[in-house]
Amino acid sequence: MKEVRLGTIGSGFIVHYILNNVKRTEGVTLAAVYSRTEEKGRELASEYDCDVVYTDLDQLMADENVNTVYVASPNLLHYEQAKKALLAGKHVWCEKPFCTTEAQAEELIRIAEEKGLYLVETAPTTFLPNYKILKEQLPKIGRIRLIQGSFCQYSSRYDALLQGKVTNIFNPQMAGGALMDINFYNVILCTALFGAPENVAYYANILKPVGCDTSGIALLSYPDFKAELCGAKDTWGENSFQIHGENGYIYVSGGPQAILEVRVVTKETDETFNKQDETDRWYYEIQELTRLFLEDRKEEIDSRHSLILDTVQTMCALRKDAGLRYPNDPD
Repeated sequence: MKEVRLGTIGSGFIVHYILNNVKRTEGVTLAAVYSRTEEKGRELASEYDCDVVYTDLDQLMADENVNTVYVASPNLLHYEQAKKALLAGKHVWCEKPFCTTEAQAEELIRIAEEKGLYLVETAPTTFLPNYKILKEQLPKIGRIRLIQGSFCQYSSRYDALLQGKVTNIFNPQMAGGALMDINFYNVILCTALFGAPENVAYYANILKPVGCDTSGIALLSYPDFKAELCGAKDTWGENSFQIHGENGYIYVSGGPQAILEVRVVTKETDETFNKQDETDRWYYEIQELTRLFLEDRKEEIDSRHSLILDTVQTMCALRKDAGLRYPNDPD
């Protein structure tokens, strides 16, 4: 591929993080914007020097100048829009969470593989340089016994929710909630490092009558250790991720979404690592995704599909345990 020519779906704040770094990265450009309203689409496109705006999704898919579609719509729409893009012959960057059911994830991956297309989930965690350090340092602390993860971020939309205004991020009908939005980062980091757990439980604070989890604790059970993962949109605190082993511990400052520093403490040593000069974690994601696409590293891209499936499986099991259902869940 000579250039990633991106067409975006969605105009929320997450799109700005992505496009800010597209502007900084050689080999990728914004080719088109899709929005349900012309006004929002024009506003976003103007900010990033793009002239092409669509309010018809089929027109975006038919645009031959667009070779990659970035799906950043509300969670429930990820599957159908990513599928539409793949069937139109476009590569796909799909915002987290990838989709809401295992069957959906399996179908999207199958279509991408059959058509020889690139399909990735744009969660920055595993693209961060400090993630690689974390993974490399794990053997130093011996046999893992406990994990504690915390990502709590008071939502700018929570006060409105308490007043009865339900936005997509808190709407179960759009697959919203703290698990899918915030605790996702704990889950994907744990899953990336250790694979899918054997058993899970999710103890959620559910706001009635909306039926949305505004915070909760996910428990992941592995054969040799347990993980306690806290995620909240109704409170805040100092975020971190800590892995306890028999010979020491690893403390990740900033939480699972940022991995600002990796401190490795053993019975013999105390070391702190950090290879992230950039404070914008999306920078590393866009840089690496662009490189993989331009170098046609399909095998490396496809190797990420197992993490997608493990994460979706784990998220589905957690939702099921808490009794959280979305409109497209299987009966």
